Amino acid sequence: MTARDAIPSLNIDTAKLQAHINDKWDRDLVPALTEYIRIPAKSPSFDTDWAKHGFLDKAIEDARRWVAAQNVPGATVEIVRIGDRTPVLFFDIPATGGLSNDKTVMLYGHLDKQPEMVGWRSDSGPWTPLYEDGKLYGRGGADDGYAVYASLAAIMALDAQGVARPRCVGLIETCEESGSYDLPAYLDGLAPRLGDVQLVIALDSGAGDYERVWVTTSLRGLVNGTLKVSMLTEGVHSGDAGGVVPSSFRVARQLLDRIDDSGTGVVKSDAFKAEIPTERIEQAKAAAAIMGEAMWKRFPWDSCCGDDGKFNFVQPATKDPVELILNRTWRAALAVTGADGLPPTAAAGNVQRPYTSLKLSLRLPPPVDGHKAAATLKQTLETNPPYSANVSFTYDHSATGWNAPATAPWLSQLLDSASQTFYGQPAAYMGEGGTIPFMGMLGAKFPHAQMLVTGVLGPKSNAHGPNEFLHVPYAKKLTAAVATVIAGVR
Repeated sequence: MTARDAIPSLNIDTAKLQAHINDKWDRDLVPALTEYIRIPAKSPSFDTDWAKHGFLDKAIEDARRWVAAQNVPGATVEIVRIGDRTPVLFFDIPATGGLSNDKTVMLYGHLDKQPEMVGWRSDSGPWTPLYEDGKLYGRGGADDGYAVYASLAAIMALDAQGVARPRCVGLIETCEESGSYDLPAYLDGLAPRLGDVQLVIALDSGAGDYERVWVTTSLRGLVNGTLKVSMLTEGVHSGDAGGVVPSSFRVARQLLDRIDDSGTGVVKSDAFKAEIPTERIEQAKAAAAIMGEAMWKRFPWDSCCGDDGKFNFVQPATKDPVELILNRTWRAALAVTGADGLPPTAAAGNVQRPYTSLKLSLRLPPPVDGHKAAATLKQTLETNPPYSANVSFTYDHSATGWNAPATAPWLSQLLDSASQTFYGQPAAYMGEGGTIPFMGMLGAKFPHAQMLVTGVLGPKSNAHGPNEFLHVPYAKKLTAAVATVIAGVR
């Protein structure tokens, strides 16, 4: 594939394309995704008995049946299994319009989900779908169960018009929310069948607003693990132990201070930092000009009236949108996402607890090696603990982030054209703070391929949290935009 100076004429009736996709979403995709949301197909990290429970198997079998039922000419679809690993769905759809099957577009998504979380609306829930005002609420629809269905809808809309397009293959995994640890084996096993991958389209990312195509330029890495601080073999009366036995929680606080500044949240060690490329800074400035205060106002801040009767606003780390974008895309950040050893407040007596365990999530700048960062984090937390406390850090998994290769002129022109056509705005570029390990893996496997990472996770869509939703009107337009990009690959 060579760069082109201008977008070729694709002979697409874009109004007809969008109408076809809209109908497919309303008639077919929303019902299919509604049933998908009902399945508690939690990722293996959150359901260690996933094979016994069968929810991942049901989600992927439902998707397989749906793809097969579309009867796309020449298409094949199968569930691929390697030993006791989580399965993947693989589909292969030949090129049309006289184009060769030598060049391939790969479409990626996943069907595993994050756990339930609390705080859902009373009329909805993680496994109780609700379709309201164009939003489909429920776990996994936007992150990113829709990907396999939208991919087929895009391909079928092109075929309905007889638009020439390249060969398309789909790789839909069921382990992404656990770090995609099973995926390398499938990439190796399926490599001969993937062909010469020219473009990878991953529909598992975010959107700064719902007014244009958003292209993800980078993804942060991640270290997940559990810090445990143990001081006693059993709980004792706090009146007896207080001032004698150091609190395990206080020791944990001291250890966390080794990682980040508790006053600012800035991560301290250079091992968790990276230089931000000039191009990414400029893209952050452009994205900030679009988003403005929405960069921080989009979050569900818990602001309320204080004791003085005045309304107190919870404040973001900064209100500078450029710095906020860089903070969430190219700077490390530590979060405590869970705890053990802490009884519910209603059941907590005057007892000095024997231990505190904290689940840590350390987001890493894209270039930082995730495995080295995990080893550094473990060493930092365990070395010379206060009071010679019994301290351990066990990391569940680590992942290196991803920085996109330079976008070829032909692809950037296609993206701008698609965004202008279906949204009336040019495409925008921004890094994302999450992790998609697949991108780094595939970048290494196909170093010459172009990468289009995009998605529907716009403001307040709240992936991984309560009231996650899929913005269907935005997804319809994104499906059409993706279709035109696929048609432009030669």
